[in-house]
Amino acid sequence: MNEIEKQQAVSKKTEVQEIDLLELAQKVWDGKKLIFKACGVAVVLGLIVAFSIPKEYTTTVVLAPEAKAKGGAGNLGALASMAGINIGSVSGDEALSPEIYPDIVKSTPFLVDLFPVKIKPISEEKAVGLFEYMDKHQRTPWWGIITSAPFKAVGWAVSLFKDKPQGETADKPDVFRLTQEQAEIAKGISDRIVTSVDKKNGMISISVTMQDPLVSATLTDTVMQNLQDYITRYRTNKAKQDLEYTEKLYKEAQQNYYEAQQKYANFADSNLDIVMTGYQTRLERLQNEATLAYGLYNQISQQLQLAKAKVQEVTPVYTVVQPASVPLRPASPQKPIILIGFVFLAFVGSVGWILFIKDLVKQFKRS
Repeated sequence: MNEIEKQQAVSKKTEVQEIDLLELAQKVWDGKKLIFKACGVAVVLGLIVAFSIPKEYTTTVVLAPEAKAKGGAGNLGALASMAGINIGSVSGDEALSPEIYPDIVKSTPFLVDLFPVKIKPISEEKAVGLFEYMDKHQRTPWWGIITSAPFKAVGWAVSLFKDKPQGETADKPDVFRLTQEQAEIAKGISDRIVTSVDKKNGMISISVTMQDPLVSATLTDTVMQNLQDYITRYRTNKAKQDLEYTEKLYKEAQQNYYEAQQKYANFADSNLDIVMTGYQTRLERLQNEATLAYGLYNQISQQLQLAKAKVQEVTPVYTVVQPASVPLRPASPQKPIILIGFVFLAFVGSVGWILFIKDLVKQFKRS
């Protein structure tokens, strides 16, 4: 009997659930006009929002850095061995890890260096600086203008009573102390640049999103060049300092050698017929000094050639796998997705109103 009663109870619960689902479905069907109206309004609102958002264009470049051999000095080691110098255990690389390239691009000095970059939007007749473009040529949705109006009014009022710091311009900002406007422009540029590194193959991808396709391509190419220059300066900095110091030593050794050689020649020419021991001693000493000066001059000359080769050795070489090109289609906004999202929210909201909120509102009014 217990099993029969359990089966009956289960069947009753199933019937109740089926009845509840049928009732809910009937409620939804009865309110289909409201659902259709809500979805129709959602379509209109979705289209308004989708066409109000400015178009954004994305340009992407891909770089392949030069692969460096591990544990050896390469061509520089061969050149050094020919000169009789052993640098077997000396590392020739002071490379930055590619993993920090995104941090370099996001750094304030790197972004500030982009402020004076000249770009020419398709809709403009003349080129403008990136700072001016971000400040005055950015389109915003109509609701953005409404919501930002109070803040702009407050900022304008504050600027009337605040002295502008001397010597600060868009072309030469003080990185140590940016103004509020400069900091906002820098953040706006940073948000539009995406740098990623593929850990498997070392490929570097740089993407820039802008409202103008030509600006997007131009800025992407500029960011790529600036990043390459930054890495090159970092990796060749020590080698260039060594080269400058070696060139200084080379000039000094050369001057000393020429002077010692000239002293020896002058003394020998002025005492051709003298065979005294003191003369011979003095002549031999001057000759030895000239020989020592020449040996030092010759050795530093070899070091100078190695220093020049060192600069070339540590200079990175990048292969542009995917160059920058003007995008033909906007990356955003995705109008179909916006429209589907509005319709989905309207459908869910109207069904929720019919099934749950409508009855609660009626009960609240009665009480």
